[in-house]
Amino acid sequence: MRVDMEKSDTPAGCIGEADEAIPSRRRMLALGAAGVSTALTIRPAFAQTAVSVMNCEIPVPGATGAGQYIDGQGQLVPAGTKGAFPGSPRPFTGEEVKRAFRGQTLPGASYEQSQAYLQYIRRLQAGQSGFTCFASIQMPR
Repeated sequence: MRVDMEKSDTPAGCIGEADEAIPSRRRMLALGAAGVSTALTIRPAFAQTAVSVMNCEIPVPGATGAGQYIDGQGQLVPAGTKGAFPGSPRPFTGEEVKRAFRGQTLPGASYEQSQAYLQYIRRLQAGQSGFTCFASIQMPR
């Protein structure tokens, strides 16, 4: 009986009519192997995405707004406008911006400056420098 079981694709005791849907051992093993392979392939992709999101950069302002100031509403205004702030000397990383959205200030910025910069970042649109980074920060994981 043991020899018959080893050669059979159908589990022991599951011999029935031909139209019954009973998966064979080979089929079950193949499905299990495919599932493991998929999980091992997707996990590194998620890890790589998380790392790239934290290392992406958002310039404030972008190249098109160089030399302009940022007002409290996050809009670009002419340099020297009262109550507005000069742009950041360096771009912020995705991780820094994410922390700032949770209540911390951006590095090298006062609280008011940080709030103005965050308003600018919230207003970014497709095609502007830093938009892709900002969009990836907003995506749930």
